[in-house]
Amino acid sequence: MHAINPTIDRRELLDQLVPNPDEYLIITGLAGSARDTATLTDDGDNLFTMAGCMGAAVSMGLGTALAAPDRQVLVITGDGELMMNLGSLASVATMAPANLTIICIDNGCHGETGGQTGHTSNRTDLEMIAKGAGLAATMTLVDPADIPSAATFLKDRPSPRFLLCRVMDGPPAAYKRNMDPAECRARFRAHVQNTA
Repeated sequence: MHAINPTIDRRELLDQLVPNPDEYLIITGLAGSARDTATLTDDGDNLFTMAGCMGAAVSMGLGTALAAPDRQVLVITGDGELMMNLGSLASVATMAPANLTIICIDNGCHGETGGQTGHTSNRTDLEMIAKGAGLAATMTLVDPADIPSAATFLKDRPSPRFLLCRVMDGPPAAYKRNMDPAECRARFRAHVQNTA
């Protein structure tokens, strides 16, 4: 897998994978994945983005899925952020919520700290880790031609499901999201309560 050079531009990915973002409660990791998702949702009320707590997106998504079993929950995170808390995948597999989807945008580097090569550019395969943890369905996307198949995977495969998206080492969306964590938390909570 790692010999393949990804050709997917992350800025053109999410709107094809998730054409209906309003149908989800969305939790994101830090940095690039947060900006990509803010662009997808126009920083919508259904989006809760991590700020200063690297590694927490999957755990937060699991908690949200368990607390709101009648809602679809989507976690969008990056490879570096996910590497900080791989044990969260085992917790997801053990709890096995029927409403949780995880998308990992893997650019193989640490974009926020200078573009240093990440583990997934070497031997680490996050889909294999998710599969080994016991998630119900896993898939790796490396070719833009397979994006429609990946979108079908996200709709039709059993949950919890994990989609690893190998993308080019390029900039995320330029969207400037709300960086006030208290305000974002209150906004997200109100959305969850008002749309229950």
